Amino acid sequence: MHHGEYKVPGGKLVVVDLEVTGGALRGVRVAGDFFLEPDEALDAINGALEGAPADTDARGLAARIDAALPAGAVLFGFSSEAVGVAVRRAVADAAEWTDFDWRIIHEGPQPPALHMALDEVLTHEVAAGRRPPTLRVWEWDRPAVIIGSFQSLRNEVDEQGAERHGVTVVRRISGGGAMFVEPGNTITYSLCVPQSLVQGLTFAESYAYLDDWVLAALGDMGIKAWYKPLNDIATDAGKVAGAAQKRVISGAGAVLHHVTMSYDIDAAKMVEVLRIGREKVSDKGIASAEKRVDPLRRQTGLPRAEVIERMIASFRARYGGADDVVSDAELARAQELAAGKFSSAEWLGRVP
Repeated sequence: MHHGEYKVPGGKLVVVDLEVTGGALRGVRVAGDFFLEPDEALDAINGALEGAPADTDARGLAARIDAALPAGAVLFGFSSEAVGVAVRRAVADAAEWTDFDWRIIHEGPQPPALHMALDEVLTHEVAAGRRPPTLRVWEWDRPAVIIGSFQSLRNEVDEQGAERHGVTVVRRISGGGAMFVEPGNTITYSLCVPQSLVQGLTFAESYAYLDDWVLAALGDMGIKAWYKPLNDIATDAGKVAGAAQKRVISGAGAVLHHVTMSYDIDAAKMVEVLRIGREKVSDKGIASAEKRVDPLRRQTGLPRAEVIERMIASFRARYGGADDVVSDAELARAQELAAGKFSSAEWLGRVP
């Protein structure tokens, strides 16, 4: 018997139990806290999945469900594709959040290069099975710009502006866009998780899945937020966060999912440090960089430390989590990488 679960971002939980016999799905039973009308639509969903080839992707499974649903059926809080995702996770025997003994790290301010190195080291430790899945909340010791792994340094950063404002520029191991951070104005965290947690999810689905807990945490603070493909967290007032990922294929595999949230922002300084081109601004349909991000300080009215405290409390309430620190061995390896790879001109300028 295979069991799979999928929490729809901002929606309901879909649970699937099934067997795989002769390469086909058998004994499929779909359940969850969703809403569905009419009642017989559930039997139609189960019947549509019965006998489906076990290697059918989520879209293919959704198509079978859509074709079988009675006319006028209403799926509220989930979708046929969400059922397909839950089936894929069941077939893959994907792990769930509560299967793990989570660790939570929130240490004092550290330099940008060390944060880049810690992400790499801790993710590899999780892949090797030497560290449990970990939520790490960062603190910054100086202002910084973090560019994506594949971005052009000269196209993204105004070096004179960065030097004038004392901003350190580093390159991370994940893709995505440049982030401008200042101590006290930014909330940054990393999730270092086993590959098994996102098994059966597409790359895009894994972003939404790993962001879901923070959407709930923001909701507890009165902010209705949602995942905006591919890698943003947004509210009615604007973008509040951006995410990026890196996959590690060594050992059992692991995923680094890190998020930078805007608590406050000095937009005037940001546009002097980052080269925000007219085309990029135009594509987003906005007139200025100030309108691209709406900080959490204004939306919550809470001190930054309390926002972080509430986020961690929300995570613990959902999945547990024991306080932890970076081990001496992990720190030594990270310091070596920070002083070498992440402080080198070669790495920073690898895409000039």
